Amino acid sequence: MSGTEIIKYLEEWAPKRIAWDKDNVGLQIGNPEIKIKNILLSLDLSNAVIENAIENNCNFIITHHPVLYNPLKNLDFSRNRTALMIQRLIKNDITLYSAHTNLDFTKHGVSFQLARRLDLKQIRFLKNLSGNQVKLAAFVPISHLNKVAEAIHKSGGGIIGEYSNCSFRTKGTGTFKGSQESNPVMGKKGITEFVEEMRLEVLVDQWKLDRVISALKRAHPYEEVAYDIYTLKNDNVNYGTGAIGKLELAMSPREFLNFISSKLKLANFRFTKGGKKKIQFVAVCGGSCGELIDEVICQNADAFITADLRYHSFRDAEGKILLIDAGHYETEIPVLDEVQKRLKSFLNKNKKIRVLKFKGSTNPIVFYNKMGAN
Repeated sequence: MSGTEIIKYLEEWAPKRIAWDKDNVGLQIGNPEIKIKNILLSLDLSNAVIENAIENNCNFIITHHPVLYNPLKNLDFSRNRTALMIQRLIKNDITLYSAHTNLDFTKHGVSFQLARRLDLKQIRFLKNLSGNQVKLAAFVPISHLNKVAEAIHKSGGGIIGEYSNCSFRTKGTGTFKGSQESNPVMGKKGITEFVEEMRLEVLVDQWKLDRVISALKRAHPYEEVAYDIYTLKNDNVNYGTGAIGKLELAMSPREFLNFISSKLKLANFRFTKGGKKKIQFVAVCGGSCGELIDEVICQNADAFITADLRYHSFRDAEGKILLIDAGHYETEIPVLDEVQKRLKSFLNKNKKIRVLKFKGSTNPIVFYNKMGAN
């Protein structure tokens, strides 16, 4: 099993193209063709993580936060922390890959796992991504319709939420007249032909379009394949930001705060009081999502859990919604369980490769009390 195969699998779930345009997701350091020994998962890269990888014979590390985010002006191994980690990875032949905002924005990614950690039901995106799909309309003779449709679906076309093989089909008549240089599958060259065809329409994510069209052309019987591509502004139900769901039983604000503390193992967190006596509809967004507060309020959520909130965000939300800053690390770390589960399932036939999670903490934030740092 190579690193390239692992990357391909992960990017089918969390495509690079859905990441924030200023993010640096994907391969960070090393050789993607490396033969995988074992895999180590961590939210961040640190020297302790590298040491743990070496101890467990892991030559492939997957992190959520990229180590190469801002441009490096030099690789000064005498003083630059990032440069020293890069040097150590190279010396030990370890490849580093990061899935950041693409893992934030994908279904069952960061925010969905935070919602599941809180036992929310009926989970959906808080706000869907939009403008990243096209409609592909292909014109196919009826005799080859199922073959072409199957090829399109297998290459990633026609996925809407939890449904695959989605299409719309309309019967019509196609006409064509081949030149003397043509080699028509139906009819004869130089004669105008009338053929019963189907207009086959499917939704396609933009980053899948090239491979879908290639599959269409391979399966289609005609020398020249007729198809149309329409740019859409639709919400993409498969990708979005944040998540919103429902608690099975409503709680009082105090009960809910205690619940959050227990579920996320938080000794401390910041919050501002909302205006609801009961909490049942809850919005979450792993990491820094203060810009979604207005959207959360518009959707009539009772509480919103995220991180990195400003003082004025709390001030503006006071009395409107129970707003909780549960910590950047704390709201993102649940996703590693899902990454581990998926990779173990993918590697099920290759029992020799272990998928490990870094057991320490890479959280740089500690809390102080009178007894010292916790």
